[in-house]
Amino acid sequence: MTKYAFKNLEPMIAVSDGMRPYILKFRDQPNDKKPRETMLREGPAALSMAELLAVMINIGTKKEDVMEMASRVLKQYGEKSIANARDPKRLSKDLGIPEGKATQIVASVEFGRRLFEKGSSGQKMIRTARDVYEFTKSIRDLPREHLRGIYLNNHYKVIRDETISVGTVDAHLVHPRDVFKPAIDYGAVAVILVHNHPSGNTKPSKADIEITEQLRAVGTVLGIELIDHIIVSDKGFTSIMENS
Repeated sequence: MTKYAFKNLEPMIAVSDGMRPYILKFRDQPNDKKPRETMLREGPAALSMAELLAVMINIGTKKEDVMEMASRVLKQYGEKSIANARDPKRLSKDLGIPEGKATQIVASVEFGRRLFEKGSSGQKMIRTARDVYEFTKSIRDLPREHLRGIYLNNHYKVIRDETISVGTVDAHLVHPRDVFKPAIDYGAVAVILVHNHPSGNTKPSKADIEITEQLRAVGTVLGIELIDHIIVSDKGFTSIMENS
């Protein structure tokens, strides 16, 4: 026997000029469908990334409920960038969320990172531009440019992977301090820069080439080699060093 099922129906509320769709909010969901209650009942593996982030954030704002905020943050910033977030003020500014929410996210991520680093065995080795491309899959199709630094020891193994900036990669906006400070903090001997082009075109711009040359010069002074600067997209990758 076929069961009845609703199709393409939205709740309606009465308004003065007729009827308009009412969009279900987080608060409208039954308690047993909400992320926190689902986690208590079924464990964390049952939650999506957005639901896990919603549990971290806990409550939303007047403009966005908690699930809307969590979903938007993941879409705009990307999972890898969230995992590398260290500055709550920058995260707050980049995503338009309260500093308190950004602090909760950064604290949760840092807690998980420290546990992972204590239990982690082995490090990823990066030797080619192709290795960089494979290592940075998470930023290829993000809607905004992300500049990341991959920091290596003298065996070409990754000891740090950090999001340096979000937004247009420009020599006037990316300060050498932000690029090389993690290398100094973690004892890296070399760094590889990588950023995505949302347009899909991996041809280096004039600004890409200028900032690469500037940072390579600074690295020489500091004794920290800038090995390469890779542009990635969902269509492929280009090494600025190899093509300049």
